[in-house]
Amino acid sequence: MSQIKKHSFEAVSLLTAANGMLEATIIPAMNQPDWIVPSSLILDSVDYNEDHSDAAQSSSEESVETYAWQQQSVAVFHLLAKDQVPDKVVILEGNTVQERLALYIRGELRRIEVSISEVQDSELPTEYVEDSVMDKSAEAKDGEVSEESITSYLFQAIVIEETAYIVPDLDKIAHQLVIVSQ
Repeated sequence: MSQIKKHSFEAVSLLTAANGMLEATIIPAMNQPDWIVPSSLILDSVDYNEDHSDAAQSSSEESVETYAWQQQSVAVFHLLAKDQVPDKVVILEGNTVQERLALYIRGELRRIEVSISEVQDSELPTEYVEDSVMDKSAEAKDGEVSEESITSYLFQAIVIEETAYIVPDLDKIAHQLVIVSQ
């Protein structure tokens, strides 16, 4: 008897039993397609408060910004230009408490319900491919995540109703930010 293989697309396990729909949230991003994540991974969405933000220095002299959320310092990942002030902070669940992630954004979150059959794999749209190739030079030599490089954390580009989105590899982003902050 052959072994049953687990589906590699983890969001399948997040389908609701009642209707077979995936509940997802679209997170606005600058200079790249908006991100789409399972809604169940969003712990909180709060208005940005500069008093909760802190740039922590690690021993490698790289700076990892953190955001104070519920008495915890959460590593920050920017979905907008670093010189732009966010208006919202989205807190995403991680594999561990230390791997939770704070996204700095401008704009509103949009919740959608989508059938898996409506989600199509895609290539990164051409207007972003050129930018990501140019930004490869900004990526660290040791392969660490760089906010300037889309492809360094791109898990999969998808299309839903003719709109491109990015399904980010949140584990990779959180893991690299935790390593840099230690």
